[in-house]
Amino acid sequence: MLSVGLLRPAGYPAHRAAGRWVFDVLVALAASASAVPVAIHDNGRPHTPVIVVLAVGAAPLLVRRIWPVPVFGAVLAVNLVAGLAGHAHPLNGAALLIALYTVAAIRPRRDALLCTALLELPVIAGLLAFAGSTWWYDAIFVSGLVAAALGLGLYTATRRAYLAELHDRAERLERERDQQGALAAAAERARIAREMHDIVAHHLTVMVTLSEAAIATSAASPERATDLMRKVSATGRRALADTRRLLGVLRPGQDPDEDFQPVPGLAQLDTLIEQVRSAGLDTTLEIRGAAPDVPAGLQLTAYRLVQEALTNTLKHGGTGARASVRLRFQPGELRVDIDDDGAGDTAPATASIGSGLIGMQERVHAYGGDVQAGPRSGGGWKVSAQLHLDGGDAA
Repeated sequence: MLSVGLLRPAGYPAHRAAGRWVFDVLVALAASASAVPVAIHDNGRPHTPVIVVLAVGAAPLLVRRIWPVPVFGAVLAVNLVAGLAGHAHPLNGAALLIALYTVAAIRPRRDALLCTALLELPVIAGLLAFAGSTWWYDAIFVSGLVAAALGLGLYTATRRAYLAELHDRAERLERERDQQGALAAAAERARIAREMHDIVAHHLTVMVTLSEAAIATSAASPERATDLMRKVSATGRRALADTRRLLGVLRPGQDPDEDFQPVPGLAQLDTLIEQVRSAGLDTTLEIRGAAPDVPAGLQLTAYRLVQEALTNTLKHGGTGARASVRLRFQPGELRVDIDDDGAGDTAPATASIGSGLIGMQERVHAYGGDVQAGPRSGGGWKVSAQLHLDGGDAA
């Protein structure tokens, strides 16, 4: 029993280009014309009804790529009728081979083998009935033609599937490339956001603290207030320079000769501590152990960690608070501890981890390290981090 899938169209006429229609019309006309000399040769004299039947029987080839199996069945049926009605065994071999090739090229291999068997059986039976003792010569020749049509169709199907797979793979790789680009862009935006937070939050906090100190001392000591405001101006200029340096990499056509400041690292910690001290936070810096060749990315991470922790102390520690920064180089790792006593008169009772310290956690985790932040038992706040010196580049 034939499956309903065999009768299902492989395409739709409205979706076909005009060039395909023209080509199939020419194929159908050529197959129809080939029936005339075959019928005359096989019958010894023109047999008009047989010729007409065979010629008209090639007409279904016009839609062979839409209904390949039904077209093959129709062409085979017409040839069987013509063979039974004729004096010998006239066949439109070209139409049969084209129809078989189309089935093998479009339909699954199982359908192609089934149609091949349906073609071979009546051909062999006809040769046995009409060719006499030499039937097997003709059988070898005809079977070779059938095998050639089947093989060419299967090759075409395999090549089409291979090209489709290449096309699909190219589209998949293109999508993956776009996704990787989007992920890289998102990671870069997150990195820039962390940098912007570290730069802007720190400098603005210092500027606010200095401005409040200048206001508080302006009446009693105008010279001191003026000096503090100069520091506010210097801090603002430094913030602008850092922001320009960070955003400069985002501007296309940036002048390569423009003098950008180097990425901050451990060597700039003294400058950072002095800046924090000038803002009114009594801070000490202690470095223990021999400093190995620390990667620039890890130095930046340590610098930003100290910067963020001291910025939070400036915000929440209050006037009179004290902070300490300790760096300890141990085999294979760097320990960074920042704590404050929280003794300021405006210090809140509790504090929480802000988005800056969350960003620091991401930086430290990129080096396979860990960071902890929380209140101290005796009051104040503490930030501790472990950075693996061989942890690779930061993400």
